[in-house]
Amino acid sequence: MNLVDKTEKTFALTTPLYYVNDIPHIGSAYTTMAADVVARFQRMLGHRVLLITGTDEHGQKIQRAAASLGKAPQEFCDEIVPSFLGLWELLDIQYDRFSRTTASDHEAIVKEFFQRVWESGDIYQGQQQGWYCVSCEEFKDERELLPGNRCPIHTIKEVEWRDEQNYFFRLSKYQTKLEEFYQSRPDFIQPASRRNEVLSFVSQGLQDFSISRVNLDWGFPVPVNSKHTLYVWFDALLGYVTALLEPDAEPTLANALKTWWPINLHLIGKDILRFHAVYWPAMLMSANLPLPERVFGHGFLTKDGQKMGKTLGNTLDPVALIQRYGSDAVRYYFLKEIEFGKDGDFNEVRFINVLNADLANDLGNLLNRTLNMVKKYCAGNMPSIANEAILAENPLKRIGLPLGEQVKQAYEALAFNQACEAILALVQASNKFIDEQAPWTLYKQELQQEVEAVLYTVLESVRLAAYLFSPIIPNISSDIYQQLGFGINFNNQKESSIAAPFATHATWGLLSHKQQLGTPQPVFKRIETLKND
Repeated sequence: MNLVDKTEKTFALTTPLYYVNDIPHIGSAYTTMAADVVARFQRMLGHRVLLITGTDEHGQKIQRAAASLGKAPQEFCDEIVPSFLGLWELLDIQYDRFSRTTASDHEAIVKEFFQRVWESGDIYQGQQQGWYCVSCEEFKDERELLPGNRCPIHTIKEVEWRDEQNYFFRLSKYQTKLEEFYQSRPDFIQPASRRNEVLSFVSQGLQDFSISRVNLDWGFPVPVNSKHTLYVWFDALLGYVTALLEPDAEPTLANALKTWWPINLHLIGKDILRFHAVYWPAMLMSANLPLPERVFGHGFLTKDGQKMGKTLGNTLDPVALIQRYGSDAVRYYFLKEIEFGKDGDFNEVRFINVLNADLANDLGNLLNRTLNMVKKYCAGNMPSIANEAILAENPLKRIGLPLGEQVKQAYEALAFNQACEAILALVQASNKFIDEQAPWTLYKQELQQEVEAVLYTVLESVRLAAYLFSPIIPNISSDIYQQLGFGINFNNQKESSIAAPFATHATWGLLSHKQQLGTPQPVFKRIETLKND
């Protein structure tokens, strides 16, 4: 298949297609928040971005969940999907496509892909024996199992013994090709810990895997044998491809792949790393299609140091959390306090302390008191100081000049915590600077030019911080920008001039005396106030 070469101005990324056996949890929200940050940042660079999310709706797990409620699987899925859409709206997720594996267009894509792999000679019929985890939708090696034949991921669930005729994909055929690919593309699997896991797994020898089930109605029938149903992963992974179709396009692989393929970034949890970093590339090799650029597997979330679960009664409801504290607060904590790629913990006391310190005190209070001083000492007008008048050795300018590039590199590496720490360092330095320079004292001494230089320097530093923070906390950043006289809403990227000004807005010294400052108001209330409201 001849594909149109992707330009450097496009960027396509995906979250997993989430299982709909239950309403979304905080882990689903975590991956999607990270994907949204990447998408927003790429738009700021001027790229055309396609953020794909969606739901995986086939398989035994879904069929059983529906049956337990006395519902048909499609009815059950149709009732669960809105909970994902609602959560993404609450989190200010600006996705472009929502892919559902029950869509008719998807079935056409799956059938065509199956045919390509079939014609490559990589699908055959055989007998499958082994321990199967319905929650993972995966056969488990006996060495992986916990005592009592329990799944190592779903530790309270016993695996089930299966002995059935299936269709298999010849994964073993791609052992050498995959190893050569990993060698030639060392950045394909990230972070390094995940790459090492995959290399170790592959080095032990790859085995063919089942791509069909019998005695299962909920899914697409195997094109060459309708008594078999396609295995959920062979179906679900192709949901990324279906999502690339333009709304009115005929559902063919050629139409799906002509603009956005290959995907630049798959963001996933580490529990589904093997499917995305081993099975998926091999399937694409078999179909003679280009491989994605990068697969990034992040860690698990815990609560108060314990794995979250309904049996422990310590689940974290993302909807309740957002409704109580706001979307920016939730986005900031999970992306700043947890190193993306490693496991991380949610603790409500720490959550409150971090947000009050960083967003209410350091950032919000800095802007508020500086604007109030402008109102008092400069008649509410932006200080008429040129950027060139602020010397290079000024401590805030010294931090601010290289900050845009530093934060850009952090976002590109998905090091969200490093981006936040670097931006926060400028905010904290600004608080220290204004305390040391004491513009209130300079004003009493009638040193008006010095007063205005201090206030300009601090306001410009707050502006730069807000801009660089905007992929993570778009509402707070919008409030700051509007109080500084910019008619920009970071939650309206696609229609706003903010779509591609990184080279301008990430540069220290953008403010000018022509800015019409807004009325000072808090951009983030202390959480104690929110809890009492």
